[in-house]
This record gives sequence, C-alpha cells and structure tokens, in this order.
Amino acid sequence: MLPRAHRMVDPALFRAVIRDGARAGNAAVVVHCRTDEERRAPLVGFVVPKREIALATKRNRLRRQVRHLVAARLETMPSNIALVIRINGNAVGLSSAELGVRLDNAMGRALRKWHDKAGVL
Repeated sequence: MLPRAHRMVDPALFRAVIRDGARAGNAAVVVHCRTDEERRAPLVGFVVPKREIALATKRNRLRRQVRHLVAARLETMPSNIALVIRINGNAVGLSSAELGVRLDNAMGRALRKWHDKAGVL
C-alpha cells in the first residue's frame, strides 16, 4: 500500500505536474513527472478515466495494482519527484509483472525528459 505521505491529493499539484511536467507513456500507462527542490518525499497521484474503463471494479483493481507497484519502487525514486500516472484502458488484463515493466519504462523515460527539459544533470 502506498503510504499517506506519498499520496498526491492537491488538485493544483495534479494540474501543475500534468501541465508543466514531462510526459512519457505507452499503451498501458502515461506518466507525467516533475521535480521540486522543496519537496522532501516522492508524491504520486493516479488517474483512471471512467471513459476508457467503464466498470468501477476494473478501475479500482488497476489503481490498486499500480499503487502496489509504485509503493515497491518508492525507495528508488528521487525524493523530490511528483508523478501523475494515468492508467489507460489497454492495461486491463495485463499481469502485474507486465504492468510493472511498462510502468518502469514510462517512468524512466519521463524522468529523462524532465531532466533534459529542466537542465538537471
């Protein structure tokens, strides 16, 4: 489970990360990320659109799956990162292992794009 200290709950921060951050994705997930020097712990928010995944049980299952995958990766994330993870309809039916691979791929690319954009080494 993702600890409360790492959950993004501020709508303004969601908008800022999506609007100003770097984005990378694949058919299953899209990751928006940005860093902030004042942040002390990684923050993660999730978006699971009802338009793409109509059944609430499937949306909730995917959200729990990805939340668990992110919680396992918290220690390897930079402490000042903010992520918004959008889970697409193509993620339905994927195993946790496959979803983890796609999530890692998208997070890595988004972070590299952010570093290129922000000029961070």
